[in-house]
Amino acid sequence: METGIISFKSGSRPEGMADVPGVCDLSLTRAVVQYRESDGSVSGAGSLDDIGLAVVVDGGFAGAAEALDLGSGNLKILDLSSELIVLGWVHQPTLDYINSLIEAQQEELASYSFQLAIKLLSRIGFGPLTRSTLLRIGFRDICQDLDLHEDTSVRIVLNPDHDVMRVNLDYRGGSLIFTVPEGDRCQIKEEALVEAFPENQIIYVGQQYLDGPARYEVLFAVASSLTGVRLECSVIRKGLIHLLEMFEPKRHEVIGQHLAIFGHRDTLSQIPLGDYSSQVIVVSDEPTGRDAAATDTVH
Repeated sequence: METGIISFKSGSRPEGMADVPGVCDLSLTRAVVQYRESDGSVSGAGSLDDIGLAVVVDGGFAGAAEALDLGSGNLKILDLSSELIVLGWVHQPTLDYINSLIEAQQEELASYSFQLAIKLLSRIGFGPLTRSTLLRIGFRDICQDLDLHEDTSVRIVLNPDHDVMRVNLDYRGGSLIFTVPEGDRCQIKEEALVEAFPENQIIYVGQQYLDGPARYEVLFAVASSLTGVRLECSVIRKGLIHLLEMFEPKRHEVIGQHLAIFGHRDTLSQIPLGDYSSQVIVVSDEPTGRDAAATDTVH
């Protein structure tokens, strides 16, 4: 068998994938990266406090990079060797300050991290890469208002047998995912979803030959601005509150009283992305005819 040596100084190129090593051999320390959960579950799952945006504090080895989530302030070991989205870089003094907070285990680490996330998103601006992070922040507010627990999801009890429907948001696709314990279609659930989201297309995804949970997906158009993201979150919040009123009226009443006193969270309003000149009014929610003359409220 003949062998040959390819000189990279010559004009020829290696055959096949020889010039694509498949792994990142650059140091990612100081990089601001997006990451996805590694558990392989629903794409919108994850810890409630995390936002999927992190600063790499030790990126010497991309396959096991140590990173700080900018939502929770928790350290994570991320595999950035295959899928890598770098949104920016922090200065070395910023990284030094983060490391000092980590070493001292300061409580202000979480608040400082999220302030840094707000500044980074404001500087980067809205785009296809930041859309998923903004959706995650908006949905996190909804989960904290309606069902505060450790996961980024909303749980709705469907019946006296305590069957639970779990709601997640696919941050990249923008669809709202309802996971139900039964694999068969249910007319009551479908009618409830149509009533809660009358303007959206709803699809059913089940397993054809296997028993197990199924899911419904409420589809949304891809948001083209921060205003569009906030509008999608508003529709999601309104629809979930409607479902709680249908299936858990007592819980709905308690949540309503709480929100009436403290108001709902709106973290996205803290991110200045140049949308101040835009005014968004949901025309379908406005009163018409004689009803319009009876109220001055714009929803």
